[in-house]
Amino acid sequence: MDEFKNEEINENIDQVESAEEVDNFDQVEEPIGEDQFESSDKDKQKRVVREIFSWVKIIVIALAVALIINNFIIINANVPSGSMENTIITGDRMIGLRTAFWFSAPKRGQVVIFKFPDNEDETFVKRVIGLPGETVHIKEGKIYINDSKKPLKEDYLKEPWIECNNYDEPFKVPKDSYFCLGDNRNVSNDGRFWNKKYVKRNKILAKAEFVYWPWSNKKIIHTADY
Repeated sequence: MDEFKNEEINENIDQVESAEEVDNFDQVEEPIGEDQFESSDKDKQKRVVREIFSWVKIIVIALAVALIINNFIIINANVPSGSMENTIITGDRMIGLRTAFWFSAPKRGQVVIFKFPDNEDETFVKRVIGLPGETVHIKEGKIYINDSKKPLKEDYLKEPWIECNNYDEPFKVPKDSYFCLGDNRNVSNDGRFWNKKYVKRNKILAKAEFVYWPWSNKKIIHTADY
């Protein structure tokens, strides 16, 4: 009786193992359908599109931020002439701060970036000398404000001022404008020679803050202390 039972049990085990082998065989041999290939390709395409879109979004945001900063916060300017030497050297690149005059007016001695009065397509950089409503006298290379007998102290000049350094008539600055001169007075094209001699307040774009290039010339652009 026991032998019969054992044979029966063994037979059942063999049947189960045989069934499992068939199932496993069927699973291994089952072919991958075309739908699965198509689904995989679509997923890859979606991932590529998402990645491209994310890069485009980053680039657009970066350009927008740069545009806002450059048009509302700073000016990145190149100086092509020597009219402001030795404060700013020919070829220097500098940063000007547009926000400097949002809540305060330009002061004497500050270096400012502005629209050239005779041609507003050009941008100039000069030092503020005469303030609104003032009278500026230039006598033998010295500057006198209004009726002062004491000339301005101009330690920033590149060299002794010998060219176009004496004027019989004073420069009378309008109420809404500034009289600006270059630090290299012997070669500077500035308010002494322009047809429109004064820079209007609303044409001043920024205060020159620092030179950043070339690296050997890097420095803060200081305001003269008056």
